Amino acid sequence: MIIMSVDLGKARTGIAVCDKSEFLASPYTVIFEKSPKRLKEKVAQAAKDTGAELIVVGLPKNMDGTEGESALNARAFAEELGGLTGTKTVMQDERGTTVTAHNYLNATNTRGKKRKNTVDAVAAVIILQDYLDAKKNREI
Repeated sequence: MIIMSVDLGKARTGIAVCDKSEFLASPYTVIFEKSPKRLKEKVAQAAKDTGAELIVVGLPKNMDGTEGESALNARAFAEELGGLTGTKTVMQDERGTTVTAHNYLNATNTRGKKRKNTVDAVAAVIILQDYLDAKKNREI
């Protein structure tokens, strides 16, 4: 199944996708959009373009596991996106993904504007890979 993930941001939203084998997540794009309505439309178009059969949306929980305003916004976004696309959406805990993404970019010495434009797509890859790994563990 082709699965797409979304790392929501206030200005930049990362998108990642995996192929039908569900083996490896790869960065797809970063959407630069502040308008929630236009962002939903652009993410829906990315889902259509990739042929996504499932959309995983990052859930920004607090470090203690509670959900604040950002998590509520992500849940609402996922529900509206599912209605817009007709594609099932699921939530995936994204705690620590941005820090991990920065660590990966440090390891590859990615700096400056390129880093800023890449970190959200890398975070989306981590969200999707975490989902894929958890799914495989449930199946075993």
